[in-house]
Amino acid sequence: MAGKEAFTLVYSDESRQLLQAIIDSLSDAVSVVDENGIGIMINRAYTRLTGMNKEQVLEKPATVDIAEGESVHMRVLQTGKSIKGVRMKVGPLRREVIVNCAPLIIKGELKGSVGVIHDISELRRVMEELEHTRRMIRRLESRYTFDDIVGSSDQIREIVERAKQAATTPACVLLRGECGTGKELFAHAIHHASDRADKPLIRVNCASLTDTLLESELFGYADGAFTGARKGGRKGYFEEANEGTLFLDEIGAMKKEAQARLLRAIQEGEIIRVGESRSRSVNVRLITATNANLEKLTDEGLFRKDLYYRLNVFPIDLPPLREIKSDIPLLVNHYLKRYAKEYGRTVVETVPSVYRRLKEYDWPGNVRELQNVIARALINLGREEEIIEIRHLVMPFITDAEKSEDAFNLPEGSLKEMHSKWEKSILAQALFDSKGNKAEAARRLDISIRNLYNKLHQHKLL
Repeated sequence: MAGKEAFTLVYSDESRQLLQAIIDSLSDAVSVVDENGIGIMINRAYTRLTGMNKEQVLEKPATVDIAEGESVHMRVLQTGKSIKGVRMKVGPLRREVIVNCAPLIIKGELKGSVGVIHDISELRRVMEELEHTRRMIRRLESRYTFDDIVGSSDQIREIVERAKQAATTPACVLLRGECGTGKELFAHAIHHASDRADKPLIRVNCASLTDTLLESELFGYADGAFTGARKGGRKGYFEEANEGTLFLDEIGAMKKEAQARLLRAIQEGEIIRVGESRSRSVNVRLITATNANLEKLTDEGLFRKDLYYRLNVFPIDLPPLREIKSDIPLLVNHYLKRYAKEYGRTVVETVPSVYRRLKEYDWPGNVRELQNVIARALINLGREEEIIEIRHLVMPFITDAEKSEDAFNLPEGSLKEMHSKWEKSILAQALFDSKGNKAEAARRLDISIRNLYNKLHQHKLL
């Protein structure tokens, strides 16, 4: 009865009942021991988690519920200091948990220890399911072929032929070009045209992962390699892509340590999981992509020259849209058909003046930006309309000459409808000219800011 006696020296029965009611209301499991490490209190969540009742725990040593690991309670009682994030298994069900434990100090004396136990077994199961789904999605992303590449310009035709040539070889391919030029599209097409088409295509964005995480994701890790490592270890993307293709996007963002390991994987055809010493053979076709100047990065010592030479075996430079404006009509019609189908619209056509206006723009966002413009034009199209006109486009394409030209091309409809369309275009232009600054737009239109907001709401421009 040592535990119970120690407790009653401090707490009355009423206080004890109140404290029991409080900890029973908590969703996390709670365990309390006295200064001798004898159990004196648990809550309902503890019983549910461990599968052990009060008779099995109270007045018993703190180690009674441990299936794997060391007693955190006893460590706290020995040191008098809090301990956090200790992993162990508890109860007959051997549930995986994380324990935080703190000393119970009363009037300056160590009277026991309080442990809060978090169940991670269910969380681990859900995370593993999500990880499995995420990896399956990566495999299913291989969906584009050379037939999906739109363009008839000499540059595009030459690049497609070069990419088809690359597909017939096992050589490393380096896709270079600005953001939005279609590097991932070409990577998919090359994979589909290769003799690895029925094998996995795994895509990794090197810029989205930290240095340490990138290494464990690429090469996998061993059991217990680091805190939180999955039991039994895990395959990396190199092993998942074995016999297939690994597409490393934004390769220029990879740090030097990961570069060294990548170089070894390319040269030796072997990888070593984080936390292991033995090597594993892999047979992977590597496609990389970057919008960075790798030559400049190598000169600055930020990218290994030996890795650069390994990756640059079959370089393919993708042109920005401003250099192949002759392909804009083909691209517009292609994306109109795609988005019309996605948005449940009938076949939509385009007036010739739209192509002219689109060609006047330099497209800093390249094809990706054009996709966005076409999607927005369809959204701006009335339900009864089937033709994309200049007024449906976003405003960066308007020129002064076309503004005056449009003044003589009155919209159809009643006077009220024409006035509404005219006012909406004036408001939109004012917003564009003022770069979205409402106060500046109101000043340019010589109206109050309140009046401007009313009109913007009326025309659904907010």
